Amino acid sequence: MYVMRRGRLAALVIPSLSSCSLLFLSCGKGEDYGAKTALLPRTGLEVEDGKYSTATSVEAEVEKPLEGQELEFHSSEDTAHHIRTDPWYQVGFVLTTGINSSYVLGYAGSVMVPLGWMFGTIGLLLAAAISLYANLLVARLHEVGGKRQIRYRDLAGQVYGRKMYGLTWSLQYVNLFMINTGYIILAGQALKATYVLYHDGVFLKLPYCIAIAGFVCALFAFGIPHLSALRIWLGFSTFFSLVYVVIAFTLSLRDGLKSPARDYGVPQSHNSICSTVGAMANLVFAYNTGMLPEIQATIKEPAIKNMEKALLFQFTVGGLPLYAVTFMGYWAYGSSTSAYLLNSVKGPLWVKTAANVASFFQTVIALHIFASPMYEYLDTKFGREGNPFSLQNVLFRVIVRGGYLTINTLVSALLPFLGDFMSLTGALSTFPLTFVLANHMYLKVKKKKLSAAEEAWHWLNVVGFGLFTVIAALAAMKLIVVDSKTYHLFADL
Repeated sequence: MYVMRRGRLAALVIPSLSSCSLLFLSCGKGEDYGAKTALLPRTGLEVEDGKYSTATSVEAEVEKPLEGQELEFHSSEDTAHHIRTDPWYQVGFVLTTGINSSYVLGYAGSVMVPLGWMFGTIGLLLAAAISLYANLLVARLHEVGGKRQIRYRDLAGQVYGRKMYGLTWSLQYVNLFMINTGYIILAGQALKATYVLYHDGVFLKLPYCIAIAGFVCALFAFGIPHLSALRIWLGFSTFFSLVYVVIAFTLSLRDGLKSPARDYGVPQSHNSICSTVGAMANLVFAYNTGMLPEIQATIKEPAIKNMEKALLFQFTVGGLPLYAVTFMGYWAYGSSTSAYLLNSVKGPLWVKTAANVASFFQTVIALHIFASPMYEYLDTKFGREGNPFSLQNVLFRVIVRGGYLTINTLVSALLPFLGDFMSLTGALSTFPLTFVLANHMYLKVKKKKLSAAEEAWHWLNVVGFGLFTVIAALAAMKLIVVDSKTYHLFADL
């Protein structure tokens, strides 16, 4: 129910009634997977068993079209997934799961080695600051148009129109597809690293490990219907992250104390403009998801204030493990640091096995977060309603999600160059989505409220990050071409 009042929109929100279920770090309300659900027209809100909870009021600014002109694009809140249900700290842990995924085991080699101590350290801290700023801009645009924009493409469509809706969608899914490809490579590397601890590695090659990883990721996707359903799995993800971070940190510290002086100079193989630009792209890749509106869609009201809390948690407490393992790994091994830190550390076999196994399982959980926008699109498009564990819905996930992850797995096995994928992903989509679009959308929506200095600042960000996007994309593609010549397809790295 929507009522116009002096240019503002009062929205009557009827959240879904949920039965008590196990939550991560919470004893609040959860979803009853056995209950029948249906979408309310034009809202995406849910009615369970015909019952409603107490209504609450939400107000958001509405942009009026020019006289005689209609809005070109109307976003929709229709979705087959759960929205508006999660507390801010659960969303904070979702964001932290992304930032402290197994990718952190690669930053010592992919960021610090090409940039060195000074530029690597400054780069990590500066990238965190500008990423927090850009994500806050996107979070504060969540209610543009008088309703919650639950998808990045919907937000862009609301601000710019239908053409930008399509372009943003393309950029976002390229971004998420490549992140998921990287996750499957990571999981395959963790399996391969575990295998070679006990065997010579002749039989179980990396492409086979990647295939196994893709299969396990698919099994997990079949059983978790939507992003909010991760709940307790976020607890497991945090545990797995702590296992490999603590082990990598401790073993690196021990190795560093025993080792002679290390060489921290930039190696000749990384002493090029392409390598430097690629490392800078990896910096922003480390902190950003490219799907902030989709994550914010799950948060309880007030959506903007709660998302700000979640982002502050991500970039403060959530970032500490990343800094610890990255700096300690580089300190211990210098310019010889491996692209996968657990390949550099020395220690008892069972300890290294535990770290690699934890890395594998955490990657499986993290991939589900970044695949959820694609899952949401497919589930909503094909009208997946009712009990998510009904035979029909499970078979749908097996066929559709299994097909999507099969393509991801094939690309991962074909081109297992993890560092290059991080660089290309940061260049092609993370920069445009997180920095260029965020600043320009904020400029367009809030232009009448910005001072001249603020307006100039946002334009500087748009132009600067736009130019760097082009440079970083060219550098990343050149690195992939070079590595494709060095390593054959289905390489056993």
